[in-house]
Amino acid sequence: MTFFETLVALLAVAILLLQITRRMHLPYPGILAAAGVAVAMLPGAPTIPIDPPTALALFIAPVLVDSAYDFPVGAARRMLLPLFFYAIVAVLVTTSVVVSISILTVGLPLVVAVALGAIVAPPDAAAATAVLSNLPVARRVDALLKGESLFNDATALLLFGAALTVQARGGLDGATALQIGFAAPGGILFGIVFGFFVSRLRPVTENTVGGTLFQFVYAFATWLIAEHLHLSAVLATVASAMTIAALATVDDSPRMRVHSFAVWTTVVFLLNVIAFLLMGLQARRILEAMSAEELERALGFAAIVVVGVILARLAMAFLLHAIVVSRHRRGKMLAPFTSGETLLVGWSGMRGLVTLATAFALPGEFPERDLVVLTAFAVVLATLVIQGATLAPMIHFLKLGRQAEVHEELEAARRSLAEAAFQRLEKEGGAEAEAIRTICRDHWTEPSDSAKTAPLARRRNLTIAAVIAQRQRLEELRDADQIGPTQYLELQEDLDWKQLSVGSEEDRRITES
Repeated sequence: MTFFETLVALLAVAILLLQITRRMHLPYPGILAAAGVAVAMLPGAPTIPIDPPTALALFIAPVLVDSAYDFPVGAARRMLLPLFFYAIVAVLVTTSVVVSISILTVGLPLVVAVALGAIVAPPDAAAATAVLSNLPVARRVDALLKGESLFNDATALLLFGAALTVQARGGLDGATALQIGFAAPGGILFGIVFGFFVSRLRPVTENTVGGTLFQFVYAFATWLIAEHLHLSAVLATVASAMTIAALATVDDSPRMRVHSFAVWTTVVFLLNVIAFLLMGLQARRILEAMSAEELERALGFAAIVVVGVILARLAMAFLLHAIVVSRHRRGKMLAPFTSGETLLVGWSGMRGLVTLATAFALPGEFPERDLVVLTAFAVVLATLVIQGATLAPMIHFLKLGRQAEVHEELEAARRSLAEAAFQRLEKEGGAEAEAIRTICRDHWTEPSDSAKTAPLARRRNLTIAAVIAQRQRLEELRDADQIGPTQYLELQEDLDWKQLSVGSEEDRRITES
């Protein structure tokens, strides 16, 4: 099988598995990891080399831009202490644990042990988010997990880059130390400046296919330029995406947002599929090259590292809990998580795409490379399967889910939006303004419990019935060649937005139940 044939096969399997995991509330990365191994072990699966420097830019840059663009900066300010703790302190402690295990058990050199620690230290929020999207928990828990995954990558990759630099140069000198020390602040500064520059170019490409392609170009360009300048590519990419998001206005094209969201969601999923396939192929090659004695040594070492990173994460979670409780008792503003939330955060330490991509980035001549790559893959596979599969039961057992509250928040937000529109049009005259005010007033005024469902459900059903009739007429116009394909797509998108404006199918089912 060629790489393309193997990829198509895995994509087909991934689509099927995604439907299963969605219904069973399991994180899809864990299933993808198992599928990647299974496909890689098939007879005839190709051996595919990957350029180490390309791996980080290809797999990590789009994921960071996708997450950073939507991350609320206000949440980061309110949760500065937990974010700092998990993004820096926890990564350093986990790396130290892995370094100790590596030196004491298999005698890895210090630089190699630091590289391995940096590879497996940062958790990936993708797996946790896949579960939490179906079983929502407290907003601060969700914000912490997503925010942590943005910034812990920077800490881990700075350590990883430092280890590679020291290994390549044979030691740590003054110039190397200065370069490492300037990487983080320089990356942030470059990202902000580059973000300002990109935000000035974006309007030129709005509402075009080139606009979406431009988003990927600036994501990869930010990473590559930062690397050539010996700056932190992670922090530069995150800073640029957040800067562009901060400079966005309410006048930005809604069509562009809808299109970009669909494209980026698909691309991030595709990158996960490819990464797990490539890691499965590498694991197969390593296993085939190892003797029985070497394999026993590697698997035993990997098992100890898996236990070490899981326990280190749990210890850090409860240590932070104790610190926040102590500060809260002294009058600090940050309220502590509950013990159940703390356990959930500590257990949400699945490793994923970043760990895989960093393992790919190891040079071919790196000492003990096969052992490091195999251990990294074992950590990813074990944490995704063990922790990822038990997140949903844990949320149910600890009663941390808040589906009903999320639905109520959504309805309250819709009423607030309707109130804003009503107030804007309150002094406008004419039948047109009155018709819009009536719609806004219906959404704004919360009905009593006895009359809460019927009017809202009837209005939604009638709106959807009208949209369906419009869709049928639009199809007739296209079949009769009375409208061009471009205009057809534009009107079809307008009808999609109109249908979405009355709520999703899930909202309708909840309202009608």
